[in-house]
Amino acid sequence: MRGKLMLGAGLAAAAAVAFVAGGVVAAPDIAGPMTVHVIEHANTDTFVDIEGNGDSTGDLLTFHNPVFDATDSTRVGRDQGECTRIVTGRSFECTWITHLAGGSITVEGPFFDTHDSVVAVTGGTGLYRNARGSMTLRSRAGGTEFDFIFHLIA
Repeated sequence: MRGKLMLGAGLAAAAAVAFVAGGVVAAPDIAGPMTVHVIEHANTDTFVDIEGNGDSTGDLLTFHNPVFDATDSTRVGRDQGECTRIVTGRSFECTWITHLAGGSITVEGPFFDTHDSVVAVTGGTGLYRNARGSMTLRSRAGGTEFDFIFHLIA
């Protein structure tokens, strides 16, 4: 009888774990196209001059900045990433993650010095775990702020 009780308790525990795991899998995610617009305040950007000769191919830009809502009034998250200089005075190649309530969105692509960029959404977590699409990156306030306009599809 004790063996049957132990087996019954084990099965009940396994069922509870399966139920909880099932609940995690069934959490809401992107069901259709959506736009998320946030504003980054680029106040931690650090430029690493690899060769010590100013802006040149291979230099590194790192950052971990606060992110605000589309009205630029409430902080809603943060980002962090890195960019490698590809063409001096023209472009970087970047990868970063934007952490927001409910999850994060990862992007990769070019950052152009003199015009808007469009980068690929490569994935996400939480609410954004099935995200794909693109993000428009637009400079504001002389390059001290940036619009991140995520165009997400499921």
